[in-house]
Parts: sequence; structure tokens; C-alpha cells
Amino acid sequence: MNLPLRPLPNKDRETPVYLKLAASLVALIATVYILYTLRETLIPLAFSILLAILLHPVCAWLELRKVPRIGAILLSILVLFTAIVVLVYVVSVQIGSFAEELPRITEKAEAILDQTLTMGERYLNISRTQQVSEAQKYLINALSEGRAFLLNTLVTTTGAISTFVLIPLYIFFFLLYRDFFRMFVHKAIHSVPNEDLNILLKKIYEVIQSYLSGLFLVILIVGVLNSIGLLILGIPHAIFFGFLAGFLILIPYIGILIGSVLPALLSIVTMDSPWYAVGVIGVMSFVQFLEGNFITPNIVGSKVSVNPLAAIVALFLGGQLWGLSGLILALPVTAILKVLFDAIPSLEPYGFLLGEPVHEVAEEKAEMVREQTVTKDFQKKPYRRYRKPKKRPDVPPAPGV
Repeated sequence: MNLPLRPLPNKDRETPVYLKLAASLVALIATVYILYTLRETLIPLAFSILLAILLHPVCAWLELRKVPRIGAILLSILVLFTAIVVLVYVVSVQIGSFAEELPRITEKAEAILDQTLTMGERYLNISRTQQVSEAQKYLINALSEGRAFLLNTLVTTTGAISTFVLIPLYIFFFLLYRDFFRMFVHKAIHSVPNEDLNILLKKIYEVIQSYLSGLFLVILIVGVLNSIGLLILGIPHAIFFGFLAGFLILIPYIGILIGSVLPALLSIVTMDSPWYAVGVIGVMSFVQFLEGNFITPNIVGSKVSVNPLAAIVALFLGGQLWGLSGLILALPVTAILKVLFDAIPSLEPYGFLLGEPVHEVAEEKAEMVREQTVTKDFQKKPYRRYRKPKKRPDVPPAPGV
């Protein structure tokens, strides 16, 4: 007689740990492969989402003034790209004025090269011919590698520019259909209440908004401080190089250091003493110290609370995955991932790992204090058993009533 199969207990039906780990690794590898393969499409979409969030307050303000949504979106995009065009024009003018001084810089560089060859011949007993031949060998290798890198960069840039033309269109549709996308999230994640999803989306919006708006203010402050320091040292084109280093803050932690190399090299060529280069590096290092410890924490705030180690690792991973665009997008994407990890109970430890240690430990201590307070209040007011009220004895009515 065939007996019906009984379902296995839940304990026996649980997926083994190694299968869960294998599935997670396969999903991670597939995600990285998709991100790398579709980078020409995903990078403009990522920038469009960030810019749409940045322009959303402008659109909302215009819509409150009875401007139709389409008109408000078009005006916002027009303001953004007008600012970009003005910025590109100013940079091109500065580069043109810098190019006018190239003959003088070349002459000074030749004099420095001659002094270097003389010092090598005098102190290292290396003839000029040998020095020049070695320099030519390294220069030829550098030029061959640079040519390959330049060709690769031109091909990548041409494809990126053709794709980046779609960014205004993406921004337009993201702003136009923002309510539609929110409803899609509600329908896609129907297992979570809409109120909780709205709180999560609002938190992600606040993180990106505070990061982007604060970042532009930080760039302005750092550019002014760099320019003042370079002007005091007397470095040519101080304002251009100061704001160039400020814009390189888009590459966190290392951008301003990259921006200090160009004015330092220019000071070596154009100034009389190499100490000016030391001064340039010192000024920009001090500005970077102020930016990392005082300016950015006070302006951007604790909403983008990603610890420096996680940020540096994210920078390297983003650079390997998406190049320069990955370096720029690494920090906001990491901040968004932290918000999502904090909202999902099974991933909360990873959100804790990405956060600032001081901030996360303070939150944990505050949560423990709240739990202890609730426990003490409960112990002070124990549960009292319900007691039936005693019946009063029947009192005979008073005479005459």
C-alpha cells in the first residue's frame, strides 16, 4: 500500500549555508559583469538620476508658482546646462591664456634641464650623452604607452560623449515620471508597507540631495582657499589652478592631491626657487586637511556617514569598474547602499560596517539606553492582577425615606 508522502520538517527543508553562500557569490559576480558590460548605458543613467534629484527642488519650487511641470523641468535643465556652458567657457579662456606662456615656460624648462645634466655630470660622473640617451629611451617608452592610452581614451570618450548626449532626455523623463516611478516601487515591493517604503525613499533622496548640494558648496570654498594661498605665493594662474583642485574633490581623498601637482610643476619652471613648489603642496595639503576634517563634515553633515576605509575601497572598485565616472559615483552609491543595508534586517551588519565608527557606536549606545529605560519602567510598574470590586452590604433605607 502506497502511503502519502509527508512534508519534511522545516529544519530539514532549510537551505544549507554553503548553498546560500554560493548563490550570493554567483549573484555578485553576475551583477559586476552586468555593470561592466552595460557601463556605456548605466553610467549616463546614474548621472541622470543624481542630477534629477539635484534639480528636483528647483522643479518643485517652480511648480508651486503655478508653472506647469513640463515647463518647470525644461527651465531647470536649461539653468543647469547654462551653468555648465559658462564654466566650460571660463576654463577654455584660462587654458588659452596659459598657452600663451608656453614659450617662456619651455625656455625655463630647457635651462632647468641643462642644470640637471650639469649636476649629473659633476656629482654622479655620468656623461651628458649617456644621460640624454637614457632619457630618450624612457621618453620613447612613455610616449608609446601614452599613445596607446590616448587612443583608448579617445575611443572611450567618443562613445561616452555620444551616450552622454542622452542625459538631458533622461533627466527630463525622471523628473516628469517621478510619481510613476514611486508607484512602481510600491507595486514591486508589495511585501513592505507603503509608509515604510516612502520613508526609505525619502532617506535616500535626502542622502543624495545633501551630498550633491553640499559638494558644490565645498568645491566653492576649497577653490577660494586654494586660490588665496596660490595668490599669496605668487603662482601664475592661481585662480584657475585653485578651482581646478577644488573641482577634483569630485574624486574624494585623492583629487585635491592630483590638483596640486600641476601648479607645483609650474612653480618649478616659472619661479626662481624650488621652495615655491613645496609651498604649493603645503598650501593645498592644509586646505585638504581643512576640507576633510571641518568643511565637508559640517556642510555635508552626518547623512553621508561612510567611513574613510569603506570610501577608499569603494573608490578603487569604482575606478576599476567604471573608470573616472566610477570614481565620481563611488561615494554617493556607497551612501545609498548603506541606507538600503540599514533598512534590511539581514543586511544591517554590512550597513554598520560601512558607517562611521563614532556615529554607529553612538547610535548603538543610544539604542541600548532606550531599551534599558523601557525595561526599568516596566519593572517599576509590574502587572497588577485584576481584582473584582467588593460588593457593598445592602444598607436598609433610612426611616422616612
